[in-house]
Amino acid sequence: MKLFEYEAKEIFKKFGIKVPEYGLASNVEEAKNIAKSLGYPVVIKAQVLVGGRGKAGGIQFAKDEQELIEKTRYVLNLEIKGNKVENVIISKLVEIKKEMYIAIIVDRSNKAPLILASKEGGIDIEEIAKADPSKILRLKIDPFLGVREYHLRRLEKFFETKEISSIVLSMFEIFKKYDCELVEINPLALSDKNELVAVDAKIIIDDSALFRQKEFKSRTEKELNEFEQKALEIGFNYVESDGDIGIISNGAGLTMATMDIVQIYGGKPANFLDIGGGASADVVYNALMLQLKHPRTKGILINIMGGITRCDEVAKGIIRALKEYKTDKKISIRIMGTNEEEGRALLAKEGIKLHDSMESAAKEIVELTR
Repeated sequence: MKLFEYEAKEIFKKFGIKVPEYGLASNVEEAKNIAKSLGYPVVIKAQVLVGGRGKAGGIQFAKDEQELIEKTRYVLNLEIKGNKVENVIISKLVEIKKEMYIAIIVDRSNKAPLILASKEGGIDIEEIAKADPSKILRLKIDPFLGVREYHLRRLEKFFETKEISSIVLSMFEIFKKYDCELVEINPLALSDKNELVAVDAKIIIDDSALFRQKEFKSRTEKELNEFEQKALEIGFNYVESDGDIGIISNGAGLTMATMDIVQIYGGKPANFLDIGGGASADVVYNALMLQLKHPRTKGILINIMGGITRCDEVAKGIIRALKEYKTDKKISIRIMGTNEEEGRALLAKEGIKLHDSMESAAKEIVELTR
């Protein structure tokens, strides 16, 4: 789950990371009051959960009240990548001498946190990496030991300031406490007062750990669409995507692999749906019904590897759903593993075709939905 900038900055402040003075406004009058208390010039920043707001006009500067009124009204009427701007931050303008970049991310290849640092900030870190990889410092963190002295020494030398150490230690505390996938400051600014200031703040929380993050529970439920809410109630690991091929599988790894193979054959997954281990016929039925009722799915790929999940239970769930819900949506199925022969027999009796491999099932569903 992505946090809004103002939410991330509130967390930063709690952990002692310096941020510009700011207030949150949902209308022009609130913006005027905040700007009056801060003093001009100010920055007006759209609060949306997507990148690229600067290029879309979502960041504006105002030197007086008249400009503030005009530009706040403009930003609040924007829609950025399909996201309506409902709130803006009114922030005290920081006089910046230098922009830098610092982040802690999940390095999935090493299954551990990673510190990313650059002497250049305010632009996409990927652009910096492509243009000149030598400008990026990467420091692996042992998840059991955390940030060590040698990390801090390297960072202090890299940024030529000791102030970076306290910031990184605070970022790692945030990373742990909030079960983060990303804690990022871009740009980290050296102000005209020679202070390091987090001009922007970004935090992404691991969705699978949201049950521990009680303070965001209401936000999480509010942001879920009808199908995500239903999946949450049933107990599925479910994430919406923007494609038209529904995915039903068991186990996060196999589900991700199923999504990947669909993309390799030119399709676009509509979701990630993991029914988990040991799924009963009822669980499979609910998963398939959820997909059948989704207006965006043209087809559904079911890919089950039976271990503690029994293929005959999977078959019973599929048959029940297809008997109850008449549909012209295309369905491609591959099941194998525990009680595979029994499952195949049940499906064959209903005239339901099965594939012997994930590849052939994926290829078929892509072709059928084109």
